[in-house]
Amino acid sequence: MLLKLFLCFTLIPVIELYLLIQIGSVIGGINTILLVILTGFAGAWLARMEGMNTMLKLRANLQQGLMPAEEMIDAVIIFGAGVVLLTPGLITDGFGLLLLWPPSRNRFKRMLRKKIDQMKAQGEININRFH
Repeated sequence: MLLKLFLCFTLIPVIELYLLIQIGSVIGGINTILLVILTGFAGAWLARMEGMNTMLKLRANLQQGLMPAEEMIDAVIIFGAGVVLLTPGLITDGFGLLLLWPPSRNRFKRMLRKKIDQMKAQGEININRFH
């Protein structure tokens, strides 16, 4: 776990800085800053749209008496994408945008469900105690 935290908080920002410097040397500093701002705005807009769509689906399921499990997972992933998009950089922005795009978000959801099922089978998590 310590290694994963180290990678998230140290290695990724260093790679982001390196990439921004390299891109800045090719397209210029101002253009690089504008590119980061543009990806941030695009991400914020997409997060808002996807978040609103998810909330509408969640509300519709609740009104029909259905458990909105899929929509709740989508909401958590969209929130995570928004947090990632707050981090300046192109790699994190790309990852955040992928999490917001429904086809790649659904693929991530399947991977997440598979991981949770594996953890449950290995006894790492016990969902039954929440009932």
